[in-house]
Amino acid sequence: MKRIPVKERSGLAEAAARHEFEFQTGKGVPFWDETGFYQFTSQQIDEDIVAPAEEIENLCFEVVARAMEDETVLQRLGVARPHWDLIADSWQNKERNLYGRMDFSYDGKGPAKLLEYNADTPTTLYESAVFQWEWLEEADKEGLLPDRSDQFNEVHEKIVEAFPHLGINSILHLASNQDVEDDKGTVEYISECAQEAGLLTSVLAMEDIGISEDGQFTDRDDKPISTLFKLYPWEWIFAEDFSAHITASGARFIEPAWRSILSNKGLLPILWEMFEGHPNLLPAYFEDDPAADSLGETYVRKPLLGRQGANIEIYRDGEIETSRGGPYADQDHILQEFHPLPDFEGRYPLIGCWMIASKAVGMGIREDQTLITGTEANFVPHLTLD
Repeated sequence: MKRIPVKERSGLAEAAARHEFEFQTGKGVPFWDETGFYQFTSQQIDEDIVAPAEEIENLCFEVVARAMEDETVLQRLGVARPHWDLIADSWQNKERNLYGRMDFSYDGKGPAKLLEYNADTPTTLYESAVFQWEWLEEADKEGLLPDRSDQFNEVHEKIVEAFPHLGINSILHLASNQDVEDDKGTVEYISECAQEAGLLTSVLAMEDIGISEDGQFTDRDDKPISTLFKLYPWEWIFAEDFSAHITASGARFIEPAWRSILSNKGLLPILWEMFEGHPNLLPAYFEDDPAADSLGETYVRKPLLGRQGANIEIYRDGEIETSRGGPYADQDHILQEFHPLPDFEGRYPLIGCWMIASKAVGMGIREDQTLITGTEANFVPHLTLD
């Protein structure tokens, strides 16, 4: 694994315009950095990223299956009892999942270590699937890249291929908080993929979803919503009146409710409890677990349902070394063994492995200037070369 400097494409401004990205002269595209790329071998990708990610996905299924039999799992995750049946029904009905992103610390030597799993509402999907692939093609044409450069990236194709297996027989509605640009862009991209797969789609804001007299969810035109792709976390839905109508509505959700178990950072200590010693897992414990003392005074503290690095704290020798603020300080927390991201001259890459229909199909790298990847991180493209 190498970080190699490279010139920007001569057509970056035109590419930004095509994709409706902001472009600033002299600065480029915000949160995108193509003045360098990360280089991997195909063996590194296959053995150190793909195989572990798919193995961990299967371990996650075992966690969900355990949650169906052991109510202490949902209790530890902080899921309120009124939502347990919804989660259980979605699992027992074998509701299919579409996408997720596993975040790894990896330095090219392995083993990659799972830091967390966003199995419900990950973003940077479009940058991973489309924009960095176009970078590869255009930079290669300009002679900026080594000969025979390739990329670990089948994200777009696999999303399109997944839709026919989801059993959607009517309009697919897609909803998000339209005020969040990343969420809005991701939903619009997923809608394009669904259309490419032959589906009719309708994009709306979460607040535009209504309820008919007979209890069905409806769109702005009062048409019933039978399948809803929602880029809106399950924990937010559980906290709203909206959740009380889900079962009676008959609507099916993507991601299904059982994925809420996997997008909760409480997954990490449960995985460690069930599969202690797995080479791609880090020791992790709920904060009130006496076994957490085994981590000593150097560890990472994370809220169960934090997002984008908010309220994560890195402790070294009992003192906070690095932290980020945010709105999740009052939540329950987990403690995880500190396994730092690799340091490339003050740049810290986080490997995001995209899981489509539970298969590892692509990668996106977010690079921050601290060990906690936050909202200011840049997306940096990658390539494979043998």
